[in-house]
Amino acid sequence: MPPVRLDHLETFALIVRSGGFRAAATERGVSSSVMSQTMTTLEQALGLRLLNRTTRSIAPTEAGARLLDRLGPALDDIRLALVELDQLRETPSGTLRINAPGPAVDHVLCPLAFAFMETYPEVRVEIVSDAAIVDIVSQGFDAGVRFGRQLAEDMIAVPLGPPLRYAIVASPDYLRDRGRPETPGDLIGHNCIRRRYPGGALAAWAFAKEGDTVELVPEGRLTLSSAHQELQAALAGQGIAHVLEDYARAPIAEGRLVDLLTDWSPTLPSWFLYYPNRRHSSAAMRAFLDFVRRSAR
Repeated sequence: MPPVRLDHLETFALIVRSGGFRAAATERGVSSSVMSQTMTTLEQALGLRLLNRTTRSIAPTEAGARLLDRLGPALDDIRLALVELDQLRETPSGTLRINAPGPAVDHVLCPLAFAFMETYPEVRVEIVSDAAIVDIVSQGFDAGVRFGRQLAEDMIAVPLGPPLRYAIVASPDYLRDRGRPETPGDLIGHNCIRRRYPGGALAAWAFAKEGDTVELVPEGRLTLSSAHQELQAALAGQGIAHVLEDYARAPIAEGRLVDLLTDWSPTLPSWFLYYPNRRHSSAAMRAFLDFVRRSAR
């Protein structure tokens, strides 16, 4: 059997983990044809087909599944050995990959990452904005960011930024025409700007005041999928929006939006940076954790 290259085996594992050639190529920063050619070379060297390919999906063959079962732990051991070597560096280097939802990226993570990269010029940072909850270990991320502490038991969580608050906002022109709601119940009949999550569900609006809680799925003519779009619609007078306060703070201060139902807006937990409860982390990851803790003081 011809010699098999280790990087080709790693490419095979990446393709399966990513669910296809295109996603794997994007993560690696190469073309899909390069990934396909690598797999062809590997399969020719082994004399076995490792992947069943269709126009829509890929899946390991029986031989591929057996190889992957043994390959995963072996690659993990190699990565761990490299991490241990990396810890001997005086200056952190390498790539730090973080998965986080858009609002956390916009208002907390990007500013931190920019300052961190100024301090550690040899570290590369890749931030993937994703609202879905993913397995950061299997997807190859060093850390993730999520709302509150709803995390797996084998994860360590570090607060990232101050507590949060959702703001209910509308333009002065809209309120002049439609009136100002004073309670959550007054939202019924208003043109609320709704958000649909990637999974298909509509976002509920939650309120609390003096022990009373109200949760409703608003009605309205316009449904969007991001806070940026909702804010744009509210500024254009299209209705009442429900966005994290960080998005609306400047337009409220400028008088372009009005902050509504403030006495019904509860304070929410902060974002949390979470990472696997493993004995070894890369020097870049440890430096970033230290940077986050210093920034929080």
